Amino acid sequence: MTRYYFDHAASAPRREDVSEAMARWQHGVVGNPAATHREAREARRAIEEARDEVAAFVGADPGGVIFTAGGTESCELAVLGRALHHSRHHASTTLVVSRIEHHAVLDAAALAARSLSGVSVRYVEVDADGVVDVASLVEVVDQTTALVSVMSANNETGAIQPLGAVSSGALAAAAGPVPVHTDAVAAAPWLHLPVVTATADMISICAHKLGGPVNAGALVLRGDVGLDPVQPGGGQERGLRGGTVDVAAAVGLAAAVRATARELTQLNDRVLELQRTLVGALSYLPGCRVSSSRVARVAGTVHATFEGVVSDELLFLLDEAGVAAGAGAACASGASQVSHVLSAMGVPAERARGALRLSMGPETSAQDVDALIGIVAEALRRLTN
Repeated sequence: MTRYYFDHAASAPRREDVSEAMARWQHGVVGNPAATHREAREARRAIEEARDEVAAFVGADPGGVIFTAGGTESCELAVLGRALHHSRHHASTTLVVSRIEHHAVLDAAALAARSLSGVSVRYVEVDADGVVDVASLVEVVDQTTALVSVMSANNETGAIQPLGAVSSGALAAAAGPVPVHTDAVAAAPWLHLPVVTATADMISICAHKLGGPVNAGALVLRGDVGLDPVQPGGGQERGLRGGTVDVAAAVGLAAAVRATARELTQLNDRVLELQRTLVGALSYLPGCRVSSSRVARVAGTVHATFEGVVSDELLFLLDEAGVAAGAGAACASGASQVSHVLSAMGVPAERARGALRLSMGPETSAQDVDALIGIVAEALRRLTN
């Protein structure tokens, strides 16, 4: 049976050039970059070259790149690390996050509020298309705000967020600079981050959404943002993350961002056409409503909800027919759970339980999309008849 992979937003297929770049650092002696001998110097050189690549991809100085074990740790370091630092110097600390953030951000903020004295969380609302309401943000930001965290593009619906307006709104509401963090994990495969994240002070990315290895990511800092380490244990990564840096992971992330940047424009042009085809076909299916259809979205994601259908039943039939797809964030176990993103958008629970996320990548073809449309239509017929 032919398999059709439409779950790139959960994890993209490993790129061949990424595997080749990592191979040198996965066998034999891999020196500890903190040592002084030749093997250590070679490892350190590879890490610093990778740091240069990641910095260029985001549009920042190499000194601001902190390698992490993935997007979740990167977000946690930004949110919890900022809360730890700010609460040591202020009686009151407020973390402002949007309601549609990935749980990596939401859970880190909630943990800070539970664990640290004087820390609280305030939430920014979104509209029916899943776009942050800047007026809502302005209402909850004040002089106690230590951090504003709004993702660059939503990982479920693909809706692109107005980061420039977020940054300017936060600055005005606080009557002074407020560090802005953006989870750019879902945006990185599709958007030019030096432009999209230009007003953000901290940017989180990970490798496996770009065709790189799992457990590889980075938090990129622009300027001097006060952070405390969440993972202490040494002076590595500017003292913000203890532990020996994984050379292979850093090299793999660098290879993935290099390939992504190289093909970004051409890939967007091609996949946008596939997105239009898929959205048009789904719109004709009974009970289907395409999410965030009135706003800009990343090219690779099409999210929809179906009336009278349960996601896990639909996904089971699709998998049987050869389609790998998802209902939303792959990290959230249980497709039958109502997505917090859809709840924030005001989608009724009954409809939200019938969510489907179809996400594409560099190898997705027009033939794949044509086959997918027929398979989805047949699965819905079986579920609704």
